[in-house]
Amino acid sequence: MIGWIKPLAALFLLNGLLSFSTWWPTPGILPDARIAPEFILWWAVVLIAYAVRRSISKMALFLMAVLYLLLVLGRYLDVTAPSLFGRAVNLYWDIPQIPRFIWVTAAENPWWLSALVGVAITLFLWGLFRLIRGAMAMVVAHALPFAVAHRSVWLLTAAAVLLAAANYAGVRATWPYVSKPVVPTYWNQLVLLWQANSSEELNRALPAQTVIEEALQDAKSLSALQNKDVYLIFLESFGAVLYDNPEARARTERGRAALLQSIQKTQRHVVSAFFSSPTIGGASDLAHMSLLAGVDLSDPRRHDLLLTTARPTLISLFRKAGYQTFGLYHAVSWAWPEKAYYNYDVYLDGRALNYRGPSIGFWHIPDQFAIARFEQMHPRRGNQPPRFLFFPTISSHFPFSPVPPYQPDWRRILSDQPFNAQEMNRVRAEKVNWLNMAGDYLRSIDYTFDWLTGYIAQPEPRDTVIILIGDHQPSANVMGDGQPWHVPVFVIAKDRALLARFESQGFQPGLSPDRTVRGGMHDLTQVLLKAFGN
Repeated sequence: MIGWIKPLAALFLLNGLLSFSTWWPTPGILPDARIAPEFILWWAVVLIAYAVRRSISKMALFLMAVLYLLLVLGRYLDVTAPSLFGRAVNLYWDIPQIPRFIWVTAAENPWWLSALVGVAITLFLWGLFRLIRGAMAMVVAHALPFAVAHRSVWLLTAAAVLLAAANYAGVRATWPYVSKPVVPTYWNQLVLLWQANSSEELNRALPAQTVIEEALQDAKSLSALQNKDVYLIFLESFGAVLYDNPEARARTERGRAALLQSIQKTQRHVVSAFFSSPTIGGASDLAHMSLLAGVDLSDPRRHDLLLTTARPTLISLFRKAGYQTFGLYHAVSWAWPEKAYYNYDVYLDGRALNYRGPSIGFWHIPDQFAIARFEQMHPRRGNQPPRFLFFPTISSHFPFSPVPPYQPDWRRILSDQPFNAQEMNRVRAEKVNWLNMAGDYLRSIDYTFDWLTGYIAQPEPRDTVIILIGDHQPSANVMGDGQPWHVPVFVIAKDRALLARFESQGFQPGLSPDRTVRGGMHDLTQVLLKAFGN
């Protein structure tokens, strides 16, 4: 029995190297009890090869270890990139950034430290390779001779291969037992790089012409706005569940009523409707770009492909109409190469806002501070061009806790001490409830309503059209699985004639429209253009 400990440990190690999960939201990883599909396929291949040849050569072990190391690195990038950078790996944008990252990092540190880091990384990869090759050699020497001679092992291997094949085919029932495969990640990236450099593939994947391109040909495409400022604000995890779920609807009724009252007190009006998001539970950029480009991006690969082109967006249209365009991304604290496609006149990430208050939660900077700081940094005056702001919020993002305190004093939110000690003690005491997130989610939505209500109540420097859009429904562990992908859209303005253009397209007065879905997020682009156009 003792003789089996090492080969079994080697098998568990090889599986674990391809099945680990992320220690969200850090670069660390956690072990996962699921079976890795590539491990299953490797075991099946070596089992068959050993049965035929009764040996595995040293060269074959070397090549398999190299390939396995690449799979391990792919697994690491696949599971950690979304938690660290808010998106999956994208080689089209990431590969060109590697030399720049290395250069900037080296320039900021002494040469010996950069050299030491390079040596450490090299030694780590070499050590990992040796570990993989050693584990494989242990399996070949001690596990395969036994496995080949026992029919039960063959039957078990066949069942595991079928399980892995079902996982590759996308059968959801396998997800609790089989981890996400790595090979499709590499394959999708290769396909993306190929399609991005193929005009034929671009034409096949993307529409021949978008509503944005049509609007760019019309000199009066935004004439109904009459040069009003436009604030396009995506509300994180703000989905139809806030209306469909009785508990959520009752819990958030106070916030809706307060926001509506603030709108009415400032002589504004609001109309609303439901649309369908191209994503659910995450990947907000699919919703953002579906609206900005007017393209259905329910297939994430189409989104990645779109960003390799020069196709215009609403940002392009507003700039052509004389607007100054702003992108406010306070959740971003790293180099974001994709911003080159968005092409804002002014791009502001978290670092640019110079937040000096206490870090709150995984995203550090509260939504209320971000919008207040933006207005402070770029005050609106009569002699300036009209502005278009794109602002994705973050404070109601998974895992929803801790929830920032709302600060009624909008001047104090910009200070070094935006919250009192009692409020911060409450924030520091909050722990993420990974087993039941519904309560924290609803509290984060209450916070969203609070700061929106307070923001609307602030003096309005210039006539502004504010468009609030839910980016997607929250994750299934909040309000249950099987939720529709619908989100509310609110248009707030003083101009009744402008809002009537939305009502003619199915919008209803107030913040509680009927549950008729008016189309996808890309259809909302056309709705906006119809309302804003001549």
